[in-house]
Amino acid sequence: MASGGVDRLRRRADYLRVQAAERRVALPGLLLQVAPGPTGSRRIGFTASRKVGNAVARNRARRRLKALAAEIMPGHAAAGHDYVLVARKATPSRDYAALRRDLESALRRLKLWQGETPDAASGAA
Repeated sequence: MASGGVDRLRRRADYLRVQAAERRVALPGLLLQVAPGPTGSRRIGFTASRKVGNAVARNRARRRLKALAAEIMPGHAAAGHDYVLVARKATPSRDYAALRRDLESALRRLKLWQGETPDAASGAA
């Protein structure tokens, strides 16, 4: 288990199962796909196709998505689900704060956000 209560999806079959569930939100910086998973666990996978760019751009996109997931998922993503974060063409160059808002918005749209709202966390009224 990775730190913070989030495991990684490693098997292709798991990625295909999450994709087949057809529960997703597409935003400018990322695509979030979700499927029911083992009770009480949060598992997450990351992917970036060649549409994102060359190997350098794809690796940068995955690193940024991993950093976002480590920051947000343990405290705010609902347990009992498998998540796949898919990089989009804008992911490598998008502002990090905008990427964070994209992930938070995706979790809220899928009704999987837990804890305080992002606005309350920043001190905004």
